[in-house]
This record gives sequence, structure tokens and C-alpha cells, in this order.
Amino acid sequence: MITNQILSLPRRIKQTILLSVDLFLIPFALWASFTLRLGRIYIPEGDILYLFIAAPVIAVPIFIRLGLYNAIIRYIGFMAFWAVIKAASLYTLTWGVLVLLTATPGVPRSVLIINWLMIILLVGGSRAIARWWLSGSFKKGARNKTRSRVAIYGAGEAGIQIASALSNSFRFKPVAFIDDNPGLQGNYIAGLRVYSFKQLSSIIDNLAVTEVLLALPSASRSTRSRIISMLEPHAVHVITLPSLEDLASGEIKSNDVREVGLRDLLGRNPVDPDENLLTSNITGKVVMVTGAGGSIGSELCRQILKIRPATLILYERSEHDLYKVESELIAMAERIFPDLVTNENFIIPILASVTIQSRVEMVCKAFGVQTIYHAAAYKHVPMVEKNPLEAIQNNILGTYKTAIAAIENNVETFVLISTDKAVRPTSTMGATKRFAEMVLQVLSMREKVNTRFSMVRFGNVLGSSGSVIPLFRSQIKNGGPVTVTDPKIIRYFMTTEEASQLVIQAGAMGDGGEVFVLDMGEPVKILDMAKKLIHLSGLEIKDAENPDGDIEIVFSGLRPGEKLYEELLIGENVSPTSHPLIMAADEDYTNWGQVSDYIDQLKLAIETNNVEAGRLILVEAVNGYSPQCDVADLVQQRLTQNVDSADKGNILKYPS
Repeated sequence: MITNQILSLPRRIKQTILLSVDLFLIPFALWASFTLRLGRIYIPEGDILYLFIAAPVIAVPIFIRLGLYNAIIRYIGFMAFWAVIKAASLYTLTWGVLVLLTATPGVPRSVLIINWLMIILLVGGSRAIARWWLSGSFKKGARNKTRSRVAIYGAGEAGIQIASALSNSFRFKPVAFIDDNPGLQGNYIAGLRVYSFKQLSSIIDNLAVTEVLLALPSASRSTRSRIISMLEPHAVHVITLPSLEDLASGEIKSNDVREVGLRDLLGRNPVDPDENLLTSNITGKVVMVTGAGGSIGSELCRQILKIRPATLILYERSEHDLYKVESELIAMAERIFPDLVTNENFIIPILASVTIQSRVEMVCKAFGVQTIYHAAAYKHVPMVEKNPLEAIQNNILGTYKTAIAAIENNVETFVLISTDKAVRPTSTMGATKRFAEMVLQVLSMREKVNTRFSMVRFGNVLGSSGSVIPLFRSQIKNGGPVTVTDPKIIRYFMTTEEASQLVIQAGAMGDGGEVFVLDMGEPVKILDMAKKLIHLSGLEIKDAENPDGDIEIVFSGLRPGEKLYEELLIGENVSPTSHPLIMAADEDYTNWGQVSDYIDQLKLAIETNNVEAGRLILVEAVNGYSPQCDVADLVQQRLTQNVDSADKGNILKYPS
């Protein structure tokens, strides 16, 4: 209670308390120096009494000048105590000069040295005691029973800083360092012994280690991935510090610790972006992002903002998502471009749907849009499978209407955010995205079209609303089971930041009509990923071989429209580009007349709420579309049964 009351006091009052303590300690230290030197209780008198009065008058300004009252006591470290030594030295020297100048008799020279030591001991000690009390270290015995015992992997600067930060943490207790440098092994750093990785099993047993913290912010992702793989067989929870690009400036704090993410497990090292490609369609231009509040749309906006567009238009149909991304981008702009925040036309939020062509045209005309990144789409496969007409309207007609609006207003560049699920689709979502690609392909071939259309196709992104990683973590935290749809299912993964940068660069390539494919690296087996996350959480898998394990993995079966694996190319005709992670695919498509006819049929299916007709059009229009769950047979069955239109709702129900 008393500690909390002291901590809640205003800063000025805390400084006044500290100053008052020093006003007592300074003359007391001088008195103790005389007493120790003379071997009796000393009572100052005569001219020496004035020296006692002068002591705090000399010391306090020096203490203030050297910042002894600016440090936050419960966080002070070595540098603060070094400041005490410097202040004590300067004060003692000044006071000694005063003694010499006044030629005051009865002051032994050794008093100066004793006084210097006493000031360091009393002033520094008072702060050490205050730090011990205010940081709660006096509760150490009780704390240690609940703190996790941590071995820190990496005895470099970051490891030493985090060890210091964790020493005051109520959650972690650092007990050892692990480092690959033989020169450090066996030595003690910050009071902790440095071990080799080969000794991990023994320190887990002997030191009761339950967590291993990776303090390797400068290590490449491939190096971090290799170390994580080495740690996986051990029954410890693996946590990590962010990489250097993720760490903010300033010292590392205990709350910088986070769970190991998929980017660490993938070991995928990013490729430096091509600045010319990044800036080509953005710097100094009016840029619009549709679906700006979504996972990819919002990350695109963040990356675009850094490249300093003249205006960034956020086009989003969700009020909540639009408000959220606008607030974040304004705060971001205030940090990096404070001069542009006062410009009312720098960030423009537009609450509207891409399915309303007149609205898109109005925005393009009013602001003179030069570049459009079209990320607006329904992408959740099972949800789209149950609501196909909404997906057709948003993903296909929304893309078509936005593209026509771009052509009518001479937008220079239009980039569609596509998906690997558009390749030989088995889902409605994939089929609608492939149809959207076809729309742009045929539009780019029409005469008198000045807009340059391109499509960028990639796989799953980390941090998206449908990512399996947050789901697995939540299931592990709740004690399981972890649900995997199929033991053979694999996926490609990429971070949203890397995907967005590559989308921007790909959009600056080509002459129009190209489908760009991002190099997603090696595919990841989702079952293996689930097992790794369980192991790295310090838990064991519960199965027939280990019935006493912690977390069970259950297979739920493929969801409607879901594939076992994804592809990025329809054909084999692919060529490299100037960027090592971007390829250009030359894929077949139909003519404008056929696509236009399909669009008219889809509009009619939506107007009449005819799900079956919409499905059949997609099956006919999208080459390679092979619906799962016997959708095509179900559609044909319903058509032959002459189901009343009242039963043809937008939600297609599958037979149980």
C-alpha cells in the first residue's frame, strides 16, 4: 500500500523527498568522517561549523547538475550509480578547495577521502535501498515461487539488457545464458553463467528451466528458424525478442518478449525492395486502396503511406474497419510526415462499396485518382461457399465496376490483389477471384483503354483474419484440442508486410494484362506447424503413443471448398522479372464478348436470387473450376426438381 502511494505521487514531490534525504545525509556523512578519523564522537564548533553548513550548499547544486534527481529510482542502473560517484568526487574536491582557501584549522586531510567514501555509500546506498523497495524486490521469496525460470539464448548486448529487465519482472527469472561462442561459455555475465547448447538438457533439469528466450534480434530469420528447430525436441516454452526491424528505438524491456511467430519458424529472409518499383506508382500520386480495412488492404495502406503519396484514399464498406485504419494511419503520419497531417486531402476515408459503380467513379473523378490497389473481396472460403451470390457480386461485379470506373476516369494503374485459390479452383471464392482476373485480362486488351491492369497472385499471409496461427495458439492456451482439417494439408505463407511490398513492386511492372505470381518459398505442412507450436509452448502432444500428453490434435476434415494444397500457376508458361521473388505468368483467357455475356447472366442470377444459376455460370466460365462437396450435382438436382424460387435463397445448404 505504502509503496503504491509513493509511486503515485507527482514527480516533483518525489524529487523533493529525495532532495530532503540528501540534505540530511550530506552533513551526516561529514560528521561521520570526522568521528571515524578522530575515533570519538565529534561535535563541530567554531569555523568548522560553517564548513558543515557549506557542505549541502555545495553538494546539492552539483547533484542537480549531474542529474541525480532526474533518474526514476525503481529503474536506476549502473549509469545512475556512476553519476553518484562523479557527483561525490566533484563535491569533495570543491569542499576541499574551500577548506584550503579558508585555511580552517582542525580538518585532517584524510577526512576528505573518508567523506568521499561516505557520500558514495550513503547517497548511493539510499537510492539502492529505495530501488529495492519500490521495485518490489523485498517480495523476492514469494515472487520466485511464481516466476518462470528462463535460459536466455544469446549472451550479447540484447541478452544482457533483457536479463537486466527480467530481473525485476514478476513473470520471468533469468537463470542462465546459452551462447554458441566458445569464448563466452563457462564465464559469468550479469551474474549468470554462460552454457553451450549441448548443455541445454542438463540445465533444464538442474536449473528447472521452463522457458528459453531467444535474444537474437540481429540474427537472420533462417538462423532463428534453425535454432528454433534445435529447441523443438526439448520440453521448454520458447519465446523471443522481435527482430531488429521490429524493435523500436530505446532499451529492450521485459514486455518486448513475445511468442515465437510463424515468420520465425519459416526462416524466410526478406529480399530488399527495389526502390524504383516501390515509388513508381505512389510517390507524389493520388492512390486509392479498396478494401482498405482488411488484412492486406490495411498493410498496403501502411506501406503506401511510407512512400509518401500526394493523397491516400481509403475505400472501405465496413465503418468499424475504416475508422480503425484511418486512426492508425493518421497517428503513423503524425510520426513520419508531420508536415502533411495538416493537409485535409492527405488521408481520405470513403465509406462505400465497390459494387456501386457511380460511387467509385465519383471518387476517382473528384480526387483525380492515378493508382488503384483493389483489395476489396470476400476471402473466407467456407463463408463464401455458404453465401455464393454475395461473393459473386462483391468479387466479380465489384471488380468489374471498379475497373470500368478506372477506365472512364483515366486511372493510370489498376492492381488486383488475387489469390492462389484462383488456380484450378475448388471453391466459390477461388472461382470468383479467377473470374475477376479474367475481367481485367480482357479489359486490358480492349482498344482505347489507357488504364494499365495487372494482377498479383499469392498464398496465405501471416496476421490475416483467417490465419491458422492465432487459432492454434488460442486452442493451445485453452488446453486443446488443436484442430487440423487434414493430416496432408499444406499451405504457402508470407508476411503481410512482405506481400504488400511485393504487390506494390509487381504493380509497377509490365505493360498490362499480366498475372504476376509471388515466390512464396517452400510450402508448409499445417500438421507439422501445429506440432511445432505445441512443442514450443513447452507441452507434449497427446496421442496413442503418449496418452499422458498435454494437447491432442484432432482432424476435422476439409471444409467446403477447401483444397489439400494450393497452386500459383494454371499453366507452365511463366517467366522471371527484374525482381527475384516476382514471376510473370502468361495464362489463357476468353474474349470480351463472352466475359460480358457471363457478367450479364451473373447480374440476372443476383437479381433473381438464383444461387444455382450463379454456380452453373461459374462452372462454365472458369476453366478448371471443380467444386467440392458435389456442388455441381446438387445444383443440377435442384434445377431438375423445379425448386420454388422462395427456396433459392442466397445461402446454399449442403446435405448432411
